[in-house]
Amino acid sequence: MSTEDDVQAISRRFYAALNRMANGDAAAMEEVWSHGEAVTAMHPIGDRQIGWGAVRESFEAFARVASEGQIELKDRLVRIEGNMAYEVGLESGTFKLAGEAVTFEHRVTNIYRRVEEAWEVVHHHADLSPAILEVLDRLRAA
Repeated sequence: MSTEDDVQAISRRFYAALNRMANGDAAAMEEVWSHGEAVTAMHPIGDRQIGWGAVRESFEAFARVASEGQIELKDRLVRIEGNMAYEVGLESGTFKLAGEAVTFEHRVTNIYRRVEEAWEVVHHHADLSPAILEVLDRLRAA
């Protein structure tokens, strides 16, 4: 398997984990993310997490209110330099937050790092999503 194939494989695993999270189960994130203190995430709801504990909790919190989700990455571009790789594209999908339907599309950047022979997610960044923020604001107000 080539390095490009390996990066494509971790990307597929990450999006499979995102889909499980969008259906109420964030456990698969454990298998694809680095567990270090240097990992980061900037989600479409506007916050930033630093360190695996904070990143894991952000996915778990979302999973507690998410259901019926489907997320995909379109227009993917991958670049690899040594033990680091990044991909950019358009992340789109639908899911329900506390029963309320949300449709979204935003730009995304994912950064992967190779540790020995395995690739891990070390950063995920998505544009702000007005659609998701609007639903979360209504949920917080209720």
